[in-house]
Amino acid sequence: MSTKGSIETRLALWILISVSIIIALSLGYNYTFSKKLIIKEIELNAKETLKATVNRMDIIFFSMEKAVKTLSIPLENKRVRSSKEDILFLLKRIVEGNREVYGSTVAFEPYAFDPRLRLFAPYYYKYKGKLRFKYIPYNYFAWEWYMVPKLLHRAVWVEPYFDKDAGGIVMSTYSVPLYITENARKEFYAIATVDISLKWLQNMVSSIKIGRSGYGFLISKKGTFVTHPNSNFIMRKTIFDVAKKDKALSSIALEMIRGKTGFVHYSGPFVKKPCWIAYSPLRSNGWSLGIIFPQQELLEDVKTLNRRILFISMLGFLFLMLVIGLIAKGITRPLRSLAEAADRIAQGDWNAPLPPVRHEDEVGKLTHAFERMMTSLKQYFNDLKETTAAKEKIESELRIARDIQMGLVPKIFPPFPDRKEFDIYAVLEPAREVGGDFYDFYFIDDEHLCFVVGDVSGKGVPASLFMAVTKTLIKSDVHESTDPAAIITRVNQDLVQDNPSMMFVTIFLGMLNVKTGRVVFCNGGHNPPYLVRPGEPPMQLPSTHGMALGVAEDFVYTSKEMVLQPRDSLIVYTDGVTEAMDMRNNLYGEQRLESVLKKVSSASAKETIELILSDVKDFTTTASQSDDITLLTLKFMGGHE
Repeated sequence: MSTKGSIETRLALWILISVSIIIALSLGYNYTFSKKLIIKEIELNAKETLKATVNRMDIIFFSMEKAVKTLSIPLENKRVRSSKEDILFLLKRIVEGNREVYGSTVAFEPYAFDPRLRLFAPYYYKYKGKLRFKYIPYNYFAWEWYMVPKLLHRAVWVEPYFDKDAGGIVMSTYSVPLYITENARKEFYAIATVDISLKWLQNMVSSIKIGRSGYGFLISKKGTFVTHPNSNFIMRKTIFDVAKKDKALSSIALEMIRGKTGFVHYSGPFVKKPCWIAYSPLRSNGWSLGIIFPQQELLEDVKTLNRRILFISMLGFLFLMLVIGLIAKGITRPLRSLAEAADRIAQGDWNAPLPPVRHEDEVGKLTHAFERMMTSLKQYFNDLKETTAAKEKIESELRIARDIQMGLVPKIFPPFPDRKEFDIYAVLEPAREVGGDFYDFYFIDDEHLCFVVGDVSGKGVPASLFMAVTKTLIKSDVHESTDPAAIITRVNQDLVQDNPSMMFVTIFLGMLNVKTGRVVFCNGGHNPPYLVRPGEPPMQLPSTHGMALGVAEDFVYTSKEMVLQPRDSLIVYTDGVTEAMDMRNNLYGEQRLESVLKKVSSASAKETIELILSDVKDFTTTASQSDDITLLTLKFMGGHE
């Protein structure tokens, strides 16, 4: 016997699935929680590393600023016209006394130091550890380190640059404008500077090591790379050049040059592997330091731990699967023989032997229950055969009744092919096998067409019988009068006299003169029909204030009349149309019916009904039909001689 779907299999399967889910959730939680802790530690480490490195740089930059400001004090106090030796002494002392200072100069305005000298800018600098001196040989007045502080009237750190004719290295300069006060007026006359070689910055930043591939980089206020492991970037590219078509890096670059501090996740071509980028500005000159923290390397310990936990969990899972299999097999073995017997019973073998009852436990009780079930099933199937035969007989009779009912209403269209004065079409769709709705139409003479639509209260066989009686009474009375009110009054009296079940029927009865278009009608509690006239909105026919038939014997009905113009249409329907419900029990309603009727002024009688039925089905979708639906459309085409 196959064990597919057995208790043993399902028991083992569900326990193992539950354990698997618990293990997966535990691993997921452990990984997520550990990852969050490590990321938090990485962020704290990033902030500390940034803070320490930035402080080291700022200390050096601030010391240089202090040095050049120390130089400017004596120069502004006495306009140093007295001695070139004093200026050289001050410059030499600054360069010799500050290890980080590469060079220093005082660059004067044209002829400001000596009326005979347009350029005067003595420059002390270090070359291979030795102090050297020269005069700056070029026209320095347009250089950034001279023009910017002069125009801004304040000390500035200028963007890194390569000074070929002076220092011959990549450097950055801190420039301080010098003024002298004469007659209570400050007058600019020189720029005092200190230069730093970017090599020590590069060495400091390159000493930052995060894992195997993490590194630091430094950009200027304009985004130019001051330091980077890729030497092709230094002083040749800005971070915005690298960030083209990289929105994430562009956003980070903007934050860096704006002097913001941050720690963000990044995955893009700049680093090539997912990482975190921590960045912070230098307070001294506005440059920004960034540090790359490689994600894969820093999370490697978490992944290794989870792999080990997963391996241990799989071993435990295999052991648990073995134990569960042994336990489940021991529990389900007594049930297998009973299952085999039950399978034979399910195939119709009522004499299949049941396993012997050895113990009065759950299996023994189940065996006794099977014995009682076999006896009950034999009796049940005998009864079912009789019930099925009776049901089939009833269904057959209902099918015959439906055929008889549908045979009572006209079904051949067009019903009068030789009559061109009008176009008529009707549909009846019962909600059950048989229903209480009906329609009919026939000529009572050469000029008068009688048409009627009715709706009996209730559904099923009683309604269909009441419908047949009503339809027969109308047809028998209609030849005695052409007044619809008189006909309905007599039919109502007949229905009331022999109506023990207190059923009633609503009726709309009309007489059309096919030559003149005159319609005489009476409404006995029925839904008011619609008149559809080309170029005008649909309009309900006026009420004749009649009540349903079969309720009050002495009620007297009245008729009204109207004249149809060529291409006018009358649409008569039962409440199965307007009370059709969708899946939310919303009613179709007259408003929606009127919106459909606005589109049918040029349609034929058949097309009109098909459009209405289609819209009702679109509204109800899969909802079951709650009531009989009957529609009759009469379109007057005009009298023909």
